[in-house]
Amino acid sequence: MKPLFSKTFLLTIAIVAITGFSSIAQRVIKGTVYRDGEPAAGVTVEAHKSNDTFMTSFDGKYEIEADEKSKYLRFTFIDDSRKFDIEGNSSNKIDFSFDGEIPTGGATADEGDVDLRTSQELVKAKDRDFMNNLSMYDQFYKQDDYKSAMKPWRIVYNKYPKSTLNLYIHGSNMYEYLINNTEDWDQKNAYIDSLISIYDRRIKYFNQKGYVRGRQGTDLLKFKLANENLDDDQLKSILKTGYGYLEESINLQKKESEVAVLVVFMQATKRLFIMGELPKDQVAANYQTASDIINNYLKTEPESEKYLTAKDLVDRLFQTSGAADCEALISLYEPQYDEIVQNVDDLKKMLRILDRRDCTESELFATASEKLYDLEPSAEAAFNMARLFVKRDQFDRAKEYYQNAIESETDKELLAKYYYELGLFIFAKENDFQKARDLARKAIQNNPNSGRAYILLGDIYAQYSKYYGESDFEHASLYWLAVDYYQKAKRVDPDVFASANEKIAIYRRYFPDKETMFFQGFEEGQSYTIGSWINETTKARVK
Repeated sequence: MKPLFSKTFLLTIAIVAITGFSSIAQRVIKGTVYRDGEPAAGVTVEAHKSNDTFMTSFDGKYEIEADEKSKYLRFTFIDDSRKFDIEGNSSNKIDFSFDGEIPTGGATADEGDVDLRTSQELVKAKDRDFMNNLSMYDQFYKQDDYKSAMKPWRIVYNKYPKSTLNLYIHGSNMYEYLINNTEDWDQKNAYIDSLISIYDRRIKYFNQKGYVRGRQGTDLLKFKLANENLDDDQLKSILKTGYGYLEESINLQKKESEVAVLVVFMQATKRLFIMGELPKDQVAANYQTASDIINNYLKTEPESEKYLTAKDLVDRLFQTSGAADCEALISLYEPQYDEIVQNVDDLKKMLRILDRRDCTESELFATASEKLYDLEPSAEAAFNMARLFVKRDQFDRAKEYYQNAIESETDKELLAKYYYELGLFIFAKENDFQKARDLARKAIQNNPNSGRAYILLGDIYAQYSKYYGESDFEHASLYWLAVDYYQKAKRVDPDVFASANEKIAIYRRYFPDKETMFFQGFEEGQSYTIGSWINETTKARVK
C-alpha cells in the first residue's frame, strides 16, 4: 500500500506542477493598432498558440492572452493580414502599425494620462494642444468633413474626456454616419462597437446615465439587428444586451423616458419572449410600465401625434406578442384594479384589451363592466353590460342593454359591432331568423367590411333551410344563398377567410346534383329567386 500511496502523491504533485506551469506560461499583451497614422478600428488580433482573439474599437486598443511560446501576433484588417514577430520580446505592451511607423502624441492616451479639466479651465490655462485640436475638429465637423475631423477629435476625446459634452454628441453623429455608409459588416460592427463605447465613456464623465443608456440601447438594436446573417445565438445576445440597456434606462428615467426608448423596449421584449428568453408575466409587466409612461405624457399633450403613435405601437406589440392571453392579462390587471377604477379612461382601456383577447368570461371583466356603467353609462359601457347579462342567462336584461348601446353609439364601426352581437344573440337564443337577419344587415350598412356579419347571414340562411319551401330542392336552394354570403365574408375580411372556406366546403355538399337540377328544370348558373321573408336572388349550382 505504501508504494501506491507514494505514486499517487507524486502524481498529484505532477498535476499541480503542470497546472502551475501552464498558468505561468500565459501573459497578457496590450497595445494600440494604427493604420494611416491613426488608431485603427475593426482589426482582428490573434496570438500564435493561443485561442484568444480581439477586435479593436475606434481607439485601436487591444488586449490579448498569449502563450510564453507564442512566436508572433497576427493583425488582420478585412483581407490585409500581417504577422508581427514577438519571439524574444518580453514586453507586455506592443503597439503595431500597418504602415510601419508608430505615431507619437496624446491621441491614444491611457486613462491614467487624461486631463479632466473642463473646456473653460483649459482655455483659461491656454492649453494649446486642447484649443488647437478642438478648433480643428470643430471646423471640419461643421463642414460635414468627418474624415478630417476624426484625428483631432480622437485627440481631444482621449486626452480631454471631460472638456465638453459635444465631444460625445459629435462623436456619436460621426460614427453613425460611418455605420450608415459602410457595407462591409466586419467594419460596420467595429464602428457600432465604437459608438457603444462612446456612450459608456459619456456616462463615465458626464453621467446622464438613464438618458444615455436609452440612446445606447436603441442604437445597438437598430444597427446590429440590421445584419441579416445573424444566427440565433448572436441574435439573442444582441437582443439581451440592448434590452438590458433599455431596461436600465427606463428604471432610471421613469416618467421621463423617451417614447422611442419605450417602443424599442417593447419590440425587444416581444422578440425575446418569442425566442423563449422572457416569461409571459414579464412581458405584461413591461407593457404596463411603457403604457403608464406614455399615458402620463398624453395627460399633458392629449393631441400629440408622437405620443398617440407610440401608444398605438406599444399596444399592438403587446397584443401580438403571444403573451397577452387571458391568464397574463388578469394577472396583470387584478392587483391594480383598485387603482384602475379611479380613472374612467384606464378602466375603458383595460376592458377593451380584455375584450380583444376574448377574456370576457372572466370575473374581472364582469366586475369592471358594472363599475364602468356606474361611472359612465355610455354606449360602450351598456354593450359590456349586455354581454355580462348574456353570460348570466338574463336575456331580457341583455337585450335591454344591447338596445341602449345601439341607441347611444355614434361611431359606425362600433355600431356595426353592437348590431352584429345583438343579431347573433337573437339568432342563437331566440331562433328569430328574420330579426337576426335584419340586425346583421344593419351591421353591414354601418361597416361593409364586417366579415362576421356576412358569416352570420350565411349561418341564418343555412339554418333556416329546413323550414323554407316544401321540397328537398327548395330546402337546398338556401345553401346557395348561404354560400354567397360566406364568399362575400372572405372577400371583405381576411380574418374570417379560414372560417368562411370551412363553411363553404360543408354546405356545398348539400347542393342538388345534376340529375335533380335537370328534373327541376334548372341549369348551372341560372338565376334563382328565394321568396318568403328572405326575398333574395342567387344562382343555381350543383355539388
